[in-house]
Amino acid sequence: MNATYEYRALLACDIAGSAGRGEQRLQRIRGVLRAALFDSLDAADLDGRDFAYFDTGDGCLLVAPAGLPKARLLVPLLPELNARLREHNRHADQGTRLRLRAALHAGEIRVDEEGAASGAPFEVLARLLDSAPLRQAALAGPDGTPVAAILSRHVYEETVGHGHAGLDTDAFTAADVRVKEYAARAWLWYPGSPVGPRAGSDREDAGSRTCTDAKANADARSDARSGSGEQPAGPEPRTAEQSVHATGHGTVFAVHRGDQYIRHDDRS
Repeated sequence: MNATYEYRALLACDIAGSAGRGEQRLQRIRGVLRAALFDSLDAADLDGRDFAYFDTGDGCLLVAPAGLPKARLLVPLLPELNARLREHNRHADQGTRLRLRAALHAGEIRVDEEGAASGAPFEVLARLLDSAPLRQAALAGPDGTPVAAILSRHVYEETVGHGHAGLDTDAFTAADVRVKEYAARAWLWYPGSPVGPRAGSDREDAGSRTCTDAKANADARSDARSGSGEQPAGPEPRTAEQSVHATGHGTVFAVHRGDQYIRHDDRS
């Protein structure tokens, strides 16, 4: 079977606290997330039909088209997504409100002729999404800031580090990620950061400079004191590939040799 290796930007989202809400509420919030994400892509002048979208049960995985600059998945996409989820939460009951963890990474993935994708970048993405610093940041902010994101070192250095418009280094806090055998330095885009919305404001301002949540700052900066390079820990080189499988009640990120099937979903 013919396959190509293509460099792609990746965005994974996970709904915090999705367990125990019941099937009907879970289906409702999954629909809200999908609609908010595609509306945010439109607002960011991106065509959702160009992306591969994968529903992971309690979140989603978005694979950007080849050639899309990584910075386009940050600003204005993240503030736009935050604004839409914030508006949803304003009118939703407790059982259908959303807090979202998001992770961004990029790398060379394997894509075969049937559209299946696999590769180590998916493993990095899964570890970032499951990391303690991101989970802490997602819980630290007020209800008005439902999105907290984490950037891999690679994405941070080639977007924020290159000084792309709208990306201020003050908006990100370094954190040390350690999940199982994976250890890496990453950067948090936390609730209330300058690139994000003002907590409790009626309009989202991606350029505003606001005070960050004290707990999120303390936790994240404490984690940042002993970071390492973005390589899985251990003396042996990694040979596993990452695949993602969706279930009815969550996402299983399995580290093994296998494929992740991603389809292009046209918007109705």
